[in-house]
Parts: sequence; structure tokens; C-alpha cells
Amino acid sequence: MFRPYRTLLARPGALAFSASGLLARLPMSMAGIGIVLLVVARYDSYALAGRVSAAYVLTQALCSPRLARLVDRHGQARVMRPAIAVTSLGLAGITVAATLHLPTAYLYGAAVVTGATMGSFGSLVRARWSHVVHTPRELHTAYSLESAFDELVFVIGPVLATTLAAGVSPAAALVVSVTGLIVGGYWFLGLRTTQPPHVARPAGAARTKSVMRSGGMVVLAFVFAAVGAIFGATDVATVAFAGEHGHPELAGVVLAVFALGSMIAGLLYGARHWTAPLWRRFALGTVALALGASLFVLVTSMAMLAGVMFVAGFAIAPTIINGNSLVRSFVPRERLTEGLALVGTMLGVGVSFGASIAGLAIDANGSRGGYLVVVVAALAVLGATGAALRTLRSATSELMFVNETVLPPAEPDPAEPETP
Repeated sequence: MFRPYRTLLARPGALAFSASGLLARLPMSMAGIGIVLLVVARYDSYALAGRVSAAYVLTQALCSPRLARLVDRHGQARVMRPAIAVTSLGLAGITVAATLHLPTAYLYGAAVVTGATMGSFGSLVRARWSHVVHTPRELHTAYSLESAFDELVFVIGPVLATTLAAGVSPAAALVVSVTGLIVGGYWFLGLRTTQPPHVARPAGAARTKSVMRSGGMVVLAFVFAAVGAIFGATDVATVAFAGEHGHPELAGVVLAVFALGSMIAGLLYGARHWTAPLWRRFALGTVALALGASLFVLVTSMAMLAGVMFVAGFAIAPTIINGNSLVRSFVPRERLTEGLALVGTMLGVGVSFGASIAGLAIDANGSRGGYLVVVVAALAVLGATGAALRTLRSATSELMFVNETVLPPAEPDPAEPETP
């Protein structure tokens, strides 16, 4: 089963950029829950925790596509090196403000700074894979591997965050998150031989049109946002559910089980070659995820919740893999990082919205209120997917590549030679 992955990682430079990208993604799973745990511990308000988390993710939603556009235009290293430094200062600001119990304005300000410069390392890694591999089958396997790594981060991150918050300090999760970003991020950006060439815009050229002019990208954006709302509401509701049942330290474990199911599914899915249309596989995955998540509201114990989450998690990675693969069909190759960042950002928008609404529902009605928000988000996924089937099918009728067709290598950028 693992042979296709071993073959991919044996390519020159692949193991290094994939491993460093994995470490740099640690904030993806730890920053959000770390903010929630820290704010709840210091301010005793799930609603405030949800709003601060929402400020961070919504700012990221506004700025991440623009940051990705700069990456496509100027290169990964030139843009992301200063961005990492500012992001780290923002996360440190949240930690200090909450620890000192400063007025909430400081929390919001630091969250905005963090979100404005938090790039999507998952998109950067996938862009490198698109530069390194040259067939759709290899790309499918590479994207599957990275989705499995995403889920590995979500297996480790929540457990580590809750364990550190309970056993060391509520601020420890954000400290570890910053450390992973700095070490992994600068290691990744130092690997110049696998960096995709950037495409500089000629002086006086017309402004580039938004990738959202593609009907397929609009569909993906809406569906990913609804899926993200499921994730965000689930995170906050699970923290509350664990607290109500006397085991707050198990919240991260249960969320890790959710991600573990997804990671296993991602590895299995990527090892197999699929012939069904991509749009159909994406639609079926979103439906399966929505139906599985709707069952969370029925659970009555931590063990039951973990079991349901493990099964429901099997729909996550294949859905994300297919969604990211669809992006390649909807945007020009030279704007792939922007397209990938956009759908990832919309997922984050949904996470922040779901977490914020779930926080209000939990303050009013406990964890059950939070899981009812999950059900509403699941219904939104079903509605968005059903309404978009025709658009997805027509938008993918003429794909940029067909199965087993060799992908053309990216053209080198003559404007600036690569330096070691």
C-alpha cells in the first residue's frame, strides 16, 4: 500500500520539503484550539474564545489569498520569510495578552496581526508537488499524502495542546505552535531547489482577474466554508462536552480520533487509482461527512463520541483531496498557490464562523447547543453540494489534464535566477 508514497518521497528534495512543511503546519491544528483553551482558562468565556478565534481566522481568510498571490508572483521564500516573523509576533502577543488578562482589545489586535500574515503551508507544499511530479496519478498520490499529513497534524496537535494546557500551562500550546512554525517554516523556505518558479507581472500589465471568476471555484469556496463550519463547531462543542463529563483533558484525544480516521482514509484513498469522475467523488465525500457529523448530537458518552468521530472521519481526507485536485482544473497553473490557498482559507472561514456560533450556543445551552450548530452546518453542506452538482459537472467537463497524461513542466522564470 505504501509503495507509491515511498516512490514519491524518493524524488530529490521531496522528503525534506514534505517533512519541513509538516512541522510548519503545526499551528494549523494547535493555534485555534490553543486560543480557545487559553482564553477560556483566563476569561472563563467560550463566546469570547470563539470570537477571538474567529478574528484570527477571518483575517486570515481576507489576507491569505493575497499573500498566496504574492507568493506566485515573487516566490515562496521572499514572501513567507518576513510573514513568518510577523505571525510569530502575533501569536506571542495573544499569549502575553491572555496570560496578563489584558483588556480583550489586545486579544483581538494580536489575533488580527496573526491572521493577516499566516500563510497556508499546505498550499505551499502542494504547489511544490505540482512542480516536482508530472502525471495526474502521481499528483493524486502526492495530494493524498499531504492530506494524510494534514490529518496527522490534527491527530497530534489537539492532544498535545490539551495535554500542555492541562499539565503545563494554558499558554503552552501556543508556544509550541510558534516553535513549530519558526523551525519548520524557515527549514522549508531554505530548500530552494524544489521551489516552484514564480511568474512576475510585467510592468504596466493589467491587473489579474480573481480566481473566483471561475464557477467551479465559487462552488468549492461555498462547500469548503460549510465543511469548515462543521469542523469549527465540532472543536468547541467537544471541548465543552468533555468538560461537562468531567474529562476536559480528553477533548484533544477525541478530536485526534476524528483526525485519525481521516488520516487512515487519506492513505488508503491515495494508494488506489480511481476512475470515477472527480466531481462525483467530491460530492459523495461531502455528503458522507455531513451525514456522519450529524450523529454527534446523539452521543451520550466520551467513548461513544470517539467511536462516531472515528467513523465520520473517514470522509474528511478523501473530500479534501478531491477538492484540492479540482482546483487544478479551475485555475491557471501559474496561480495554483492562490487557488489552493483560497479553498483552504474558505475552510478556515467556515471553521471560525462555526466556532463562534457554537461558542454562543454552548454558553446558552451547553455542549448540545454546540452540536446542534454542527447539524445545521451539515445541512448547509448537503444543500450547497446538491445545488452545485450541475456546476461541478459542467466545470470539469473539459479538464486541464486527463488520466495518465503527462503534465507539462512549469516554465522557468527568466527574471531572476535561483540562488542556493
